[in-house]
Amino acid sequence: MVSGPERLLRHRDDPAHATFLELFFDLAFVFALNQLSTTLLADLSIGAALRTALLLAAIWWLWVTTTWAADWYAPGTRVLRVLLVGSALGGLLMGAATPEALGERAGLFAGALVAVGVCRGLLGIVVLRHHPRRRRSLRILCWFTAGGLLWMAGVFAPAARVPLWTLALVIDYSGPSLGWPVPGLGRAAPEELRLTGRHLAERFQQVFVISLGELILTAGLVYSEVGARPAHTAAFLLVFATAVLLGLLYVTPAGQQLAPAIERADPTRLGPTSAYLHFVIVAGVVTTAAGAELAIAHPAEAGAVAVVVAGPALFLTGRLLLSAAIHRRISWPRLAGIPVLAAVGVLAADLPLLAASAGIVVILSVVSVVDRAGVLTARQVV
Repeated sequence: MVSGPERLLRHRDDPAHATFLELFFDLAFVFALNQLSTTLLADLSIGAALRTALLLAAIWWLWVTTTWAADWYAPGTRVLRVLLVGSALGGLLMGAATPEALGERAGLFAGALVAVGVCRGLLGIVVLRHHPRRRRSLRILCWFTAGGLLWMAGVFAPAARVPLWTLALVIDYSGPSLGWPVPGLGRAAPEELRLTGRHLAERFQQVFVISLGELILTAGLVYSEVGARPAHTAAFLLVFATAVLLGLLYVTPAGQQLAPAIERADPTRLGPTSAYLHFVIVAGVVTTAAGAELAIAHPAEAGAVAVVVAGPALFLTGRLLLSAAIHRRISWPRLAGIPVLAAVGVLAADLPLLAASAGIVVILSVVSVVDRAGVLTARQVV
């Protein structure tokens, strides 16, 4: 006879597809990405970009840990519904606070993140009482509490906010790879951290599509505001082409092979690694959206080329490392594309943004074609 807590946990024969409430939770993430893109555009300095990356890392941590928790509980259970609705509210509050997260709304931003993590851990401890998996929730709660103290300390110490929050993220992001060790409880065993490859891969694909949606939404809104003059129209079409190419470069081929790779891998290796690399990929798309707004609104102006180029370069970096993590080999076309994009950023610094956007499309097209040709050749050899 299956115990009550056991029925709450996901089993191998449970559906691996994302539930409706998981997609509902993603809606809060859409809003947060839009806020991050706007925040990035407000100040294009390197320091401001790093601070925006800090906020994205916090929001991404909420998304990733919610996705992992949703993978551990059985679909359709009440505990999963409570978890996803609460996380959606937390993500929405973090998104609302993002423009002033390092200023007047620091308490709302950090408080929402900490509240979701702590409440999720407490929920697991309550519903899984008398079950061995309760120890996993207790370990994770301890790590969230340790990081949460730094998050809240940053709220009350504005001068030290950025370093305190950076240290909190280091603690948060280190936990999964280490197995969330706690004195007296030890570290989590591999089977406790096992993830469903099909479910996790689908969730990563969905969040990537969401980030692409933010890029396309930004392009459409800006284009509708500036009008359909030739230069703006050309910039809009180039941004759309960029979005299509980013999608193609993501899907082929490792994007289709992530699920079985996660199933085979050590849970403390590829699960966290794929999450961290998707953070780089999504950061690249968010930066691309900021660059797209500049390119469409001011296609004939020079300057800010670094923002236009940085997004695709970040995406290629994350995508290159994801392929390396899955296949243990390097995609040479993608590797070559990164310095070429950087060269465009230098050589086109005094050219109109429209020219830089065209150069990006050409480079991504060549990388996509050559990479695809290499995949087909490898399959023929096999």
